[in-house]
Amino acid sequence: DGIRDDLVTGVQTCALPDLESHKRLLIQQIYRAQSMQRIVEAQSCECPTRYPSWEAAEGVFVEHFAASEYWDIVEATSEYRRQANELRREAMPICEAAGNW
Repeated sequence: DGIRDDLVTGVQTCALPDLESHKRLLIQQIYRAQSMQRIVEAQSCECPTRYPSWEAAEGVFVEHFAASEYWDIVEATSEYRRQANELRREAMPICEAAGNW
């Protein structure tokens, strides 16, 4: 079910996703950016480098974003996604060479 938008008569919109789901997405993007950064820095795509514990990403979230509002979370998620995508260009050949992409 959608909710009626008071500003546009007759248009149904979905309720905004729960803030908690956006927080989880942010943690995923922090993790992804950290993973790509580790690969580039180490010039290695070994599993412990590429797939570290989630603790570091969760720590960044708790320290910087746990009390953030919805739009701050959305902005931070976009920024970490951008960082991860930029680092991916450097990380991909390293991992492909290791047969781990």
